[in-house]
Amino acid sequence: MLERAAFFGVAGNLVLYLNSAELNWAGDQASRAALVFLGASYLLAPVGGWLADVYLGRYRAIVLSLLLYLAASGLLASTAFPDGRSSFCGEMPSAHLEPACPSPGCQYTWRATYCAPTLYAALLLLALAASSVRSNLTSFGADQVMDLGRHASRRFFNWFYWSINVGAMLSLLVVAFIQQNISFLLGYSIVVGCVGLAFFIFLFATPSFIIKPPTGSQVSSMLKLALQNCCPRLWHRHSARDPPSAQLLPDQRFPQPGPSPQEDIANFQVLVKILPVMVTLVPYWMVYFQMQSTYVLQGLHLQIPNIFPNCPTNRSEALRAQGSVYKIPEAWLLLANVVVLLILVPVKDHLLDPLLLRCKLLPSALQKMALGMFFGFTSVIVAGVLEMKRLEYINHNQTVSQQIGQDTYYAAPLSIWWQTPQYLLIGISEIFASIAGLEFAYSEAPRSMQGALMGIFFCLSGVGSLLGSSLVALLSLPGGWLYCPEDTGNINKCRMDLYFFLLAGIQAAAALLFIIIADRYERAAKGPAPQSCPRRDSG
Repeated sequence: MLERAAFFGVAGNLVLYLNSAELNWAGDQASRAALVFLGASYLLAPVGGWLADVYLGRYRAIVLSLLLYLAASGLLASTAFPDGRSSFCGEMPSAHLEPACPSPGCQYTWRATYCAPTLYAALLLLALAASSVRSNLTSFGADQVMDLGRHASRRFFNWFYWSINVGAMLSLLVVAFIQQNISFLLGYSIVVGCVGLAFFIFLFATPSFIIKPPTGSQVSSMLKLALQNCCPRLWHRHSARDPPSAQLLPDQRFPQPGPSPQEDIANFQVLVKILPVMVTLVPYWMVYFQMQSTYVLQGLHLQIPNIFPNCPTNRSEALRAQGSVYKIPEAWLLLANVVVLLILVPVKDHLLDPLLLRCKLLPSALQKMALGMFFGFTSVIVAGVLEMKRLEYINHNQTVSQQIGQDTYYAAPLSIWWQTPQYLLIGISEIFASIAGLEFAYSEAPRSMQGALMGIFFCLSGVGSLLGSSLVALLSLPGGWLYCPEDTGNINKCRMDLYFFLLAGIQAAAALLFIIIADRYERAAKGPAPQSCPRRDSG
């Protein structure tokens, strides 16, 4: 909970921080940095898992990752005050956020991103620490209840996900408000405090943990087998394989210190079946991570109400005159996603799942993941329709200038609450796609590869975020839908609605492919199994 509070304390308002007067990054640059951070925090998950498997063990990997987390969050906090920025970044050239060019022929000088090396270093170190904590803490927690059976593991993942969303809610309610309305320095100091508290609580709880030593990694064996199957001429000495070993199921284990060649082959066969299912989930993550990047950027250009309605509204003169007016943090829209999870996860765990189980109608993990893709598709469609409506107001010169922190944004006179449906739909999709994906990765993996498969699951999540970032970068080139340099600090000359519809098309195509692959996987899982080997539950 505390680690997630710290993570969302960084991710929730990262676009706003980079887009603020202190750093003055353009909108597409800030969104791209947020997507890179989010993507790396998942993409690097196998690194922490591999170090834990081979050298450290999960317990020590978590401890060292929290220490790295502490250092990196301190570096990010140091960029939030003038002396720290001047020490790590040098002096920033004087520049201000500007409205759109008054005429089509006006000139604009593109600026380099200020403090980019320091900020990207801090964000990547934070991503490495967060990914290591995520991959190892998930498996470490599952290890504590593994002996209680599969039902206990499923309930653990439900409540583990519920707990991290409690942390996200606390972060978005408190830290996001402080960052937007009071000070980013104070907000990032709370992030450092959360990481420090998590570190000490984890240390104090050490006597109660089931701690397992490192057992080695099968990464090299899997790579060798992949090359052997792809390039058989390079592996003639391995070409003769015992036929019974090809039928060996992953749960047949030998009492040997390390995995046998037959076990490696069986694990590789399982990996080949699981990976296509997990890869086709990547476009869903492209859609999911818009919640913390382009959705945030869109919200900054919608009318954000004051927390106290009797205060002056979004009139530029009143806002400049009253610096004490508190506005609802844009990141609070993420609470719609979090609240859906906090409400529906207990309902799912205590009511829905037991009822469907008694009626023998409980959908498989793959069916839940397909349903999650559908809700993700509808979320990005809703976002595109809202952006079309917002641009209609902009094109008719119906804008309001609103002060957020120290910066002025030129927004459409549409309430930010119109974003609520797209956040709610993403929250519902997460319950089906993400939680079921975790359950699928853990339950379908061979016992000796559960940590590796969890790392691959998170890694592919990061691939989705980085693909989304690459798509933003591609569309920000001259002639692209997101190329609007004459409108620095704003997106009113961009066509983000077309970007959302493109994402919806990619998600729809990927969902159809996922359904085909998942159907083949489930039919194979229900096929006849050798009598000596019980069939594994397909999740």
